Amino acid sequence: MDQKEKEEQEIRRLWWHSRRGMLELDGLLVPFTENKFRSLNESDKFLYRRLIDSEDQDLFDWFMQKSKSEDAELQRMVEIILDYARNG
Repeated sequence: MDQKEKEEQEIRRLWWHSRRGMLELDGLLVPFTENKFRSLNESDKFLYRRLIDSEDQDLFDWFMQKSKSEDAELQRMVEIILDYARNG
């Protein structure tokens, strides 16, 4: 498997993990994974993987801006995703 195939396999895996079964989260995470993930630098890609391992309720609260992650890096990724959702 070449590097391009590995990357596409990773995108498919992340796409499935980004589907949370909660409309608000799916509407943010799935388009971000499809359209923005590939252009992230390696450290932000790693950070996104960490973010989607978070609990749904935490993600919901962070994205609905009811609370902020105590992890500043995760909160930065939340802001990146929210900015993408607002501005494309």
